[in-house]
Amino acid sequence: MRTVKATAAAVSAALAAGAAGIAAGRLASDAALKAPPGRPLPTEPRLTVHATAAGRIVLTRDLAALRPGVYGLGGDGSHAVVGPVLAAESHSADTVVRRLERVSHGTLKPGDKVWLTPNLYVGNPSAALGLDHADIDIPGELGSLPAWFVPGVRDTWIIAVHGLGTTREHPMNVMEFLHRHRFPVLALAYRGDLGAPRPPDGLNHLGETEWRDLDAAIGYAVRYGARQVVLLGWSTGATMALRAAAHSGLRERISGLVLDSPVLSWETTLRALAAARRTPGALLPLAVRAAQGRTGMYGDRLADAEADTADRLLTPTMIFHGPDDKVAPWDHSRRLAATRPDRVTLHTVHHAPHAAMWNADPKTYEEAMRRFLTPLM
Repeated sequence: MRTVKATAAAVSAALAAGAAGIAAGRLASDAALKAPPGRPLPTEPRLTVHATAAGRIVLTRDLAALRPGVYGLGGDGSHAVVGPVLAAESHSADTVVRRLERVSHGTLKPGDKVWLTPNLYVGNPSAALGLDHADIDIPGELGSLPAWFVPGVRDTWIIAVHGLGTTREHPMNVMEFLHRHRFPVLALAYRGDLGAPRPPDGLNHLGETEWRDLDAAIGYAVRYGARQVVLLGWSTGATMALRAAAHSGLRERISGLVLDSPVLSWETTLRALAAARRTPGALLPLAVRAAQGRTGMYGDRLADAEADTADRLLTPTMIFHGPDDKVAPWDHSRRLAATRPDRVTLHTVHHAPHAAMWNADPKTYEEAMRRFLTPLM
């Protein structure tokens, strides 16, 4: 009898541990599958505002606060834009002084918690940039997809799509540049975004299903006058662009891809985001399995996925990526560029976080993009 009770207790303990492991894996997978648009990824540290003055802001000293370039500064109820570190200013051992370009909305007070974001602009192209635009709705697989259209005279359209942790405001970083070169620009909100349909399971599929919304945008562009399109994507938006170039029924109309920090392995990205939430290493495989069970995203074994991407890539491609990306490792982009030098140009950017390659050095980024786009005009 004692043996039976001991066995039952051991089985119950094992079942409880298994259930706890499944729950923990599910919770860990939320870091990627439920990443809310417009909120910081768990890899982005919170900084404290210590002081502000005319044209300057004092932030907590952190590697993030020392990044070169220009960034949005997000807070709860506020948004600002900060420029480079002001080397001539007096810095304490635990603070950094950066140029404060502007406060878009809200206020910045000592003690506020903020984070750096690639989004420089808030609002829409007319309000933020002074560019005429139209609010349009694109018929999508799950319903109507809101988008901004900024007109241009060329018959090559740029379709821009954001990625993890950002919104369709992110493409406004390069919208003035594209408008200056007379490209029509279509900036898309897709399933899960504000105003767009909710995914049936409520989860982000890291581009694996969302690409069909980008495909709907390609169809819209072709119907309304685009002879060809260039897909410009950040993060999982870059993944969507790669999927569309491989699988769209209109892929012959895609003349180029511009990819910033592409997520080339969803498993690696999911692990990185879960680990950034301090998930113990032993639970990371459970997070991957939970994601597979919840989304049906099977088959991402890195070597096979990279080989498949390389084999299917027939479109001229520019990749902006760098070694400081903690979400989508740069090595995957390097391997893709090395495997397909006939199709892929890799522009390496240092000291930039995920999906912020433009922010580190806007002029160099835009010049590289101009050279890539010129033959496609």
